[in-house]
Amino acid sequence: MGQTPNEQRSVAYFSMEIGIDERIHTYSGGLGVLAGDTIRSAADLKVPMVAITLLYRKGYFRQKLLADGWQQEEPAPWAVEEVLEEMPQRTSVPVEGRTVHLRSWKYEVKGASGFTVPVYFLDADLPENSDWDRGLTQSLYGGDDHFRISQEVILGIGGVRMLRALGYKDISTFHLNEGHAALLTLELLDETAKRAGRESATQDDVEAVRSQCVFTTHTPVPAGHDKFPVELARKVIGPREDFFGLEGILYEGNILNMTYLALNLSRYINGVAKKHGEVSRLMFAGYSIEAITNGVHAATWVSEPFQRLFDRHIPIWRQDNFSLRYALNIPKQEIWDAHMQAKKRLIGFVNMESGAGMDENVLTIGFARRATTYKRADLLFQDLERLKRISAETGKIQVIYAGKAHPRDQDGKELIKRIYRAKQALENDIKIVYLEDYNMTLGAMITAGVDLWLNTPKPPMEASGTSGMKGALNGVPNLSVLDGWWIEGHIEGLTGWSIGDPTLGKGDERDHSLDVPSLYDKLEHAIVPLFYRDRERFIDVMAYSIAINGSFFNTHRMVQEYVLNAYSR
Repeated sequence: MGQTPNEQRSVAYFSMEIGIDERIHTYSGGLGVLAGDTIRSAADLKVPMVAITLLYRKGYFRQKLLADGWQQEEPAPWAVEEVLEEMPQRTSVPVEGRTVHLRSWKYEVKGASGFTVPVYFLDADLPENSDWDRGLTQSLYGGDDHFRISQEVILGIGGVRMLRALGYKDISTFHLNEGHAALLTLELLDETAKRAGRESATQDDVEAVRSQCVFTTHTPVPAGHDKFPVELARKVIGPREDFFGLEGILYEGNILNMTYLALNLSRYINGVAKKHGEVSRLMFAGYSIEAITNGVHAATWVSEPFQRLFDRHIPIWRQDNFSLRYALNIPKQEIWDAHMQAKKRLIGFVNMESGAGMDENVLTIGFARRATTYKRADLLFQDLERLKRISAETGKIQVIYAGKAHPRDQDGKELIKRIYRAKQALENDIKIVYLEDYNMTLGAMITAGVDLWLNTPKPPMEASGTSGMKGALNGVPNLSVLDGWWIEGHIEGLTGWSIGDPTLGKGDERDHSLDVPSLYDKLEHAIVPLFYRDRERFIDVMAYSIAINGSFFNTHRMVQEYVLNAYSR
């Protein structure tokens, strides 16, 4: 396209993880995959964006599950040189008074029209650095607080410096995808002071930096908000009283809270669903927090059978995701045929990997999320006898699970073991599989190939969730707790079904004890009978899932909202 970086790029998108290519192991889950989908849509829509992340040569980890379901982690290295282009420019950042040298590697994301968004992966693995410093960009979410804040110095400060070295001089918006990149504000403060001829930043410079930053917060879970003691921050960043002494930098005077730093130094702040915006305003009282509901990149997550179906009936769907509204006009049998092609591929893969002997004609429930306790992956197994009875008397069901627990999340690992125990207890009645090493390829196969997507978070912990959106694009209805995006996408019996009584309040006001009986009631009295005894009506729900939810919960719509509400201010 002949684009000159310093003339063409106005938005810099910073994310600790980006899932953009299955060969590039620089993501752990939803945050990274969302970042990748955001970049893809920016390329499709010709948004003048550039993205920054870290390289992670060792990847996140490869998951191995033992016979009892206990998770073991193995390194997941990848061939950097085969996928990325090394850039000649160099920069450096101070870490504990040492100079850490950085290079970057480029990956270009090409949009539907040929427009590209470059992604730069920062890399400290250089011979001029010490072994410890070389390791700072080796592993995603590894190490202790000391390691983590050092990584965030590289992402935030190093990211801005690398952009300047690469020639990106005219960035007007720095988008912080979570608080991990909040230290970029320190570099912007230094730049602002230098332009004014001052040696260090003053309070007057804060407003100038605030005018350049956009912050998206992604979670109400406390562990998702990085906090560092000020002593550690001073040790790693340097004394920098000109920075730490500014109003709004430290939280309660002695904590460098990356979320509060981003909140205080951003002109626009948003949560990732309407409900999450409300929760965030309660969590962070006094801040103006908007909401832009997440989405997924339609052309990436629609399975091949549905791509062919949409190409025949809605040829502009890739460019105009809203046109998926017309899915209601697609003949029902064609929707079912496309679904069965995706389902046969999934069931064939499952049987080859596990020997489970699953049947493509049996109602198949999917659950693939990060294995952490608030997502309650074992909610389906709270009453095994009732579940057996539903499968035996109302209609057979089978269940496919996948998902990794964070290496230090012992409760998450125990959750996987509980699912394994339920699998063994039900082995004569219901086929259950837990697939190893959940990744983007597997995620795409599961979200397209199951008949029903199950989501059971404890409200209001689900900020948004995107796996169910991928299902909806493939005509897979959702059965979900009313939290995150599903509050906006749920129309009972039309786009799917709710868990819990929606009349008792959507979200954290509900009585969570109702979730288990409600889950079984919906399966027994609504979903299973509809699937087996009124297939036409079930296909209607599939079509409405595409037309209502697939057409809206996509990153084309989401990125357009960012452009209108956040980037163009």
